[in-house]
This record gives sequence, structure tokens and C-alpha cells, in this order.
Amino acid sequence: MTSPDPSPEGRRKPQQRKQVLLRLDPSVYDALARWASDELRSANAQIEFLLRKALGEAGRLPRDAGPLPRRGRPPGGS
Repeated sequence: MTSPDPSPEGRRKPQQRKQVLLRLDPSVYDALARWASDELRSANAQIEFLLRKALGEAGRLPRDAGPLPRRGRPPGGS
């Protein structure tokens, strides 16, 4: 008998981010997308930013939530 494949392709990494389906009124989405663009974020990142802000203000942000992931180009580029 052989053991399972120890290569990275043979192992599944646990999913680190939860995926959810969100239905929004088209005009609400358009406003959110414009706001996100103004702040150089994706609509998805803007939703997470706003949810974390609201949870923090309500005292409901879990301590183990960690910081928002940094996306995009690193600062100091040419």
C-alpha cells in the first residue's frame, strides 16, 4: 500500500476566506462600486471594509478577525 501523495498538488489547503453570495439592488451596487473605485478598492474589498467598520463600531468585531488583507501593488513602486 502507498501513502497519499505528499506533493503540494496532493494536499488541499484549507480555505482561508469565506465566500458568500450577496444580492444587491443594482443602484446600490453601482454606488458602492463608484465609492470603491474612488478609494482604489474592489467592490468586494469595499464591502468587507464597511462590514468590519460597522462590526467594530458595534463592538462585535471578533478579536481574531485580523487585519484587512493588503491587495494591489506594494507602495514605493516606480
